[in-house]
Amino acid sequence: MMKYTIAIEPGTRKTAWGVVAPDLPGCFSAGDTLDEAMANAREAIEAWIDAVIEDGGEIPKPAQLQKHYANPEYNGWTFAVIEIDPARLDNAAERVNITLPRRVLARLDAIAKAHGESRSGTIARLTLEADTQQPSRRSGKRRQARRPSRLVRV
Repeated sequence: MMKYTIAIEPGTRKTAWGVVAPDLPGCFSAGDTLDEAMANAREAIEAWIDAVIEDGGEIPKPAQLQKHYANPEYNGWTFAVIEIDPARLDNAAERVNITLPRRVLARLDAIAKAHGESRSGTIARLTLEADTQQPSRRSGKRRQARRPSRLVRV
Protein backbone atom coordinates (compact mmCIF):
# COMPACT_ATOMS: atom_id res chain seq x y z
CA MET A 1 0.00 0.00 0.00
CA MET A 2 1.08 3.57 -0.66
CA LYS A 3 0.73 5.64 2.50
CA TYR A 4 0.08 9.35 1.97
CA THR A 5 0.27 11.69 4.93
CA ILE A 6 -2.61 14.08 5.42
CA ALA A 7 -2.49 17.18 7.60
CA ILE A 8 -5.75 17.93 9.38
CA GLU A 9 -6.72 21.41 10.54
CA PRO A 10 -9.29 21.17 13.33
CA GLY A 11 -12.74 22.51 12.63
CA THR A 12 -14.88 24.68 14.85
CA ARG A 13 -18.60 25.27 15.20
CA LYS A 14 -18.38 27.66 12.24
CA THR A 15 -15.71 26.02 10.08
CA ALA A 16 -15.17 22.57 8.63
CA TRP A 17 -12.20 20.32 9.31
CA GLY A 18 -9.61 21.03 6.61
CA VAL A 19 -7.39 18.33 5.14
CA VAL A 20 -4.31 18.74 2.96
CA ALA A 21 -2.24 16.01 1.27
CA PRO A 22 1.22 17.68 1.39
CA ASP A 23 2.80 15.22 -1.05
CA LEU A 24 0.19 15.99 -3.72
CA PRO A 25 0.30 19.72 -4.61
CA GLY A 26 -3.14 21.31 -4.62
CA CYS A 27 -4.89 18.26 -3.17
CA PHE A 28 -7.14 19.14 -0.25
CA SER A 29 -10.55 18.46 1.14
CA ALA A 30 -12.76 19.18 4.13
CA GLY A 31 -15.60 17.78 6.17
CA ASP A 32 -18.03 18.86 8.84
CA THR A 33 -16.70 16.08 11.11
CA LEU A 34 -13.29 14.49 11.44
CA ASP A 35 -14.63 11.21 10.03
CA GLU A 36 -16.15 13.00 7.04
CA ALA A 37 -12.94 14.95 6.45
CA MET A 38 -10.91 11.72 6.47
CA ALA A 39 -13.29 10.01 4.03
CA ASN A 40 -13.30 13.05 1.77
CA ALA A 41 -9.50 13.17 1.91
CA ARG A 42 -9.33 9.64 0.46
CA GLU A 43 -11.68 10.65 -2.36
CA ALA A 44 -9.64 13.81 -3.04
CA ILE A 45 -6.39 11.83 -3.19
CA GLU A 46 -7.90 9.27 -5.55
CA ALA A 47 -9.35 12.02 -7.78
CA TRP A 48 -5.98 13.85 -7.78
CA ILE A 49 -4.17 10.65 -8.79
CA ASP A 50 -6.71 9.90 -11.54
CA ALA A 51 -6.31 13.41 -12.96
CA VAL A 52 -2.51 13.17 -13.01
CA ILE A 53 -2.61 9.74 -14.68
CA GLU A 54 -5.08 11.06 -17.27
CA ASP A 55 -2.67 13.92 -18.02
CA GLY A 56 0.26 11.49 -18.31
CA GLY A 57 2.00 12.91 -15.23
CA GLU A 58 4.00 11.25 -12.49
CA ILE A 59 2.54 10.46 -9.09
CA PRO A 60 4.86 11.69 -6.32
CA LYS A 61 6.08 9.10 -3.86
CA PRO A 62 4.92 9.71 -0.29
CA ALA A 63 7.44 11.45 1.96
CA GLN A 64 8.10 10.39 5.53
CA LEU A 65 5.53 11.63 8.02
CA GLN A 66 8.29 13.30 10.05
CA LYS A 67 9.06 15.66 7.13
CA HIS A 68 5.53 17.08 7.22
CA TYR A 69 5.32 17.06 11.00
CA ALA A 70 8.41 19.29 11.10
CA ASN A 71 6.93 21.77 8.60
CA PRO A 72 5.94 24.95 10.51
CA GLU A 73 3.10 25.49 8.04
CA TYR A 74 1.25 22.65 9.80
CA ASN A 75 1.98 23.72 13.36
CA GLY A 76 -0.96 22.70 15.55
CA TRP A 77 -2.43 20.40 12.93
CA THR A 78 -3.04 16.66 13.39
CA PHE A 79 -1.61 14.09 11.03
CA ALA A 80 -2.95 10.82 9.69
CA VAL A 81 -2.07 8.42 6.91
CA ILE A 82 -4.33 7.41 4.04
CA GLU A 83 -3.49 4.09 2.38
CA ILE A 84 -3.95 3.94 -1.38
CA ASP A 85 -3.90 0.66 -3.28
CA PRO A 86 -0.91 0.70 -5.67
CA ALA A 87 -3.19 -0.62 -8.41
CA ARG A 88 -4.77 2.87 -8.47
CA LEU A 89 -1.37 4.17 -9.58
CA ASP A 90 -0.87 1.60 -12.32
CA ASN A 91 -1.80 2.72 -15.82
CA ALA A 92 -0.37 -0.39 -17.50
CA ALA A 93 -2.67 -2.22 -19.89
CA GLU A 94 -3.93 -5.59 -18.77
CA ARG A 95 -5.43 -8.18 -21.05
CA VAL A 96 -8.81 -9.47 -19.84
CA ASN A 97 -11.30 -11.94 -21.20
CA ILE A 98 -14.94 -10.87 -20.97
CA THR A 99 -18.18 -12.45 -22.09
CA LEU A 100 -20.99 -10.34 -23.57
CA PRO A 101 -24.24 -11.21 -25.32
CA ARG A 102 -23.90 -10.84 -29.12
CA ARG A 103 -26.44 -8.01 -29.21
CA VAL A 104 -24.40 -6.06 -26.63
CA LEU A 105 -21.17 -6.78 -28.51
CA ALA A 106 -22.76 -5.52 -31.75
CA ARG A 107 -23.77 -2.27 -29.98
CA LEU A 108 -20.27 -1.94 -28.51
CA ASP A 109 -18.73 -2.37 -31.95
CA ALA A 110 -21.07 0.27 -33.43
CA ILE A 111 -20.18 2.76 -30.69
CA ALA A 112 -16.46 2.04 -31.12
CA LYS A 113 -16.66 2.51 -34.88
CA ALA A 114 -18.59 5.78 -34.51
CA HIS A 115 -15.85 7.12 -32.22
CA GLY A 116 -12.93 5.66 -34.19
CA GLU A 117 -11.95 3.50 -31.22
CA SER A 118 -11.25 -0.11 -30.46
CA ARG A 119 -13.58 -2.14 -28.24
CA SER A 120 -11.11 -1.78 -25.39
CA GLY A 121 -10.80 1.96 -25.93
CA THR A 122 -14.57 2.38 -25.92
CA ILE A 123 -15.00 0.35 -22.73
CA ALA A 124 -12.24 2.35 -21.03
CA ARG A 125 -13.65 5.72 -22.14
CA LEU A 126 -17.21 4.88 -21.11
CA THR A 127 -16.04 3.56 -17.75
CA LEU A 128 -14.04 6.71 -16.99
CA GLU A 129 -16.91 8.94 -18.12
CA ALA A 130 -19.39 7.03 -15.97
CA ASP A 131 -17.04 7.16 -12.96
CA THR A 132 -16.88 10.96 -13.00
CA GLN A 133 -20.68 11.17 -13.20
CA GLN A 134 -21.39 8.92 -10.20
CA PRO A 135 -22.82 10.62 -7.12
CA SER A 136 -20.47 10.59 -4.16
CA ARG A 137 -21.49 7.96 -1.64
CA ARG A 138 -21.18 10.43 1.21
CA SER A 139 -22.44 13.76 0.01
CA GLY A 140 -24.82 13.10 -2.87
CA LYS A 141 -22.60 15.40 -4.96
CA ARG A 142 -21.13 14.21 -8.21
CA ARG A 143 -17.44 13.34 -8.17
CA GLN A 144 -15.36 15.29 -10.63
CA ALA A 145 -11.70 14.55 -11.03
CA ARG A 146 -9.98 17.84 -11.69
CA ARG A 147 -6.57 18.70 -12.97
CA PRO A 148 -4.01 18.83 -10.16
CA SER A 149 -2.99 22.34 -11.16
CA ARG A 150 -6.28 23.35 -9.56
CA LEU A 151 -7.38 22.66 -6.05
CA VAL A 152 -9.14 19.30 -5.79
CA ARG A 153 -12.30 19.25 -3.70
CA VAL A 154 -14.66 16.38 -3.23
